[in-house]
Amino acid sequence: MAEMHDATEEYLETILEIEEEGVIPIRARLVERLGLSAAAVSEQVNRLVGQGYADLLDDRSVRLTDSGRAIATTIVRRHRLAERLLTDVIGLEWEKVHREADRWEHAISAEVEEKLVELLGDPATCPHGNPIPGSHNRADTIGSVALAAVAPGQIRITRVSEKIELDDAAMSILAQAGLIPGRESSVVRVEKSGVVVKGADREHLVPMAIAQLTFVAPV
Repeated sequence: MAEMHDATEEYLETILEIEEEGVIPIRARLVERLGLSAAAVSEQVNRLVGQGYADLLDDRSVRLTDSGRAIATTIVRRHRLAERLLTDVIGLEWEKVHREADRWEHAISAEVEEKLVELLGDPATCPHGNPIPGSHNRADTIGSVALAAVAPGQIRITRVSEKIELDDAAMSILAQAGLIPGRESSVVRVEKSGVVVKGADREHLVPMAIAQLTFVAPV
């Protein structure tokens, strides 16, 4: 992949991640996700269009071109492999790896990427349950629904939205409640304010905004 400014890669990556959530990427979504001003986002989107990495459609949504999608997919892949390395090998806390991987993703070369795949065993997902593009293994997300929508009972945590990964407080709540992809838990009850789950030591209330972006499957 040709060398480019980190900001370009960050925007392309974010557009792809928004698409993964089933949401149409518009500039307002980029403002929300990146925490930047509308003017700054508009300027960068126009730059992406000028570089041939994105198209701005009539409905004001942003669509990646083939070249833009290729770059975005590579960055997302390297980010999620870096997260796996940080958790599985280095032992960094699950809730901290996203921000650290944000710094690593731009420095990983194609050669290092191949070595990571070999070292990690070609994982299907990142530690947050999101699929790693290009993996030969398939993520098991069959039957997954939002935590906010499940009835009381046993559950298996399958995935956490990329949007939550940017929220340190939300990640801390999930970690304290033991709601980490691959683990099992139990829903005690659903309240207006959120979902009560049973942790290892006590019950935890997961606010509804977080429960709507945390995905689980019945056990």
